[in-house]
Amino acid sequence: MVPASKLTAEAGPRTAGTGPAAGTLAGTTPSAASATAGCGGDNPMCVGIILGFPPDIAAELQQWRASFGDPMADVIPAHITLVTTTPARDWEATTRHVRSIAVRQAPFTVTISGTGSFRPVSPVVFLKVEDGFGECVALHEQLQSGPLERELPFPYHPHVTVAHDVAPENLDEAETVLKDYSATFPVVSMGLYEHDSNGIWQLREEFDFGGDTDEAETDQTAADKAQEGSERG
Repeated sequence: MVPASKLTAEAGPRTAGTGPAAGTLAGTTPSAASATAGCGGDNPMCVGIILGFPPDIAAELQQWRASFGDPMADVIPAHITLVTTTPARDWEATTRHVRSIAVRQAPFTVTISGTGSFRPVSPVVFLKVEDGFGECVALHEQLQSGPLERELPFPYHPHVTVAHDVAPENLDEAETVLKDYSATFPVVSMGLYEHDSNGIWQLREEFDFGGDTDEAETDQTAADKAQEGSERG
């Protein structure tokens, strides 16, 4: 089953790696269907936030994914999702929110090593995130608040999908063949994507980690004051 939602990057990422150029945002939960809840209808704007991978690692994992018969291998470069498909009613508030978190986050190192699976809940085999796991969780918790706050049906678990919705024997193969796989790389930014009216994921902005802390604090203070005023009103 090929998901309808696609990713296209309108602007090139400025990270140490690259974000998805086309495909679907891998959910933070095993259930892709539940990940889209709350989007569309009277709330058409949805966003997703990811960490991209260096081109050489992304290409290698793409080849592995294709070897397991995954039909999305050619359109989903390797990445780690921080925020899966999430409704957003105020784009400016969302952008300020993501930027304020990015400038307070120092670049960090990610190591992906060994395999895991969401079976039997979902037919997914993934590479585990070792170094950087805590940073991903902390970023997710900060990002999935304020204008992006929502209830998730499953706990957030950073991972890199290498096989999804293929035959059981292919999932077994992926879990076995890549059990000793390991790669380490720096992460220096995160990409904010919007799900547009045509069902396409568009990269809207790449936020570098680190930067002007004073600016971030000013943005956050302004957002807090606006929220306080709204609650009083």
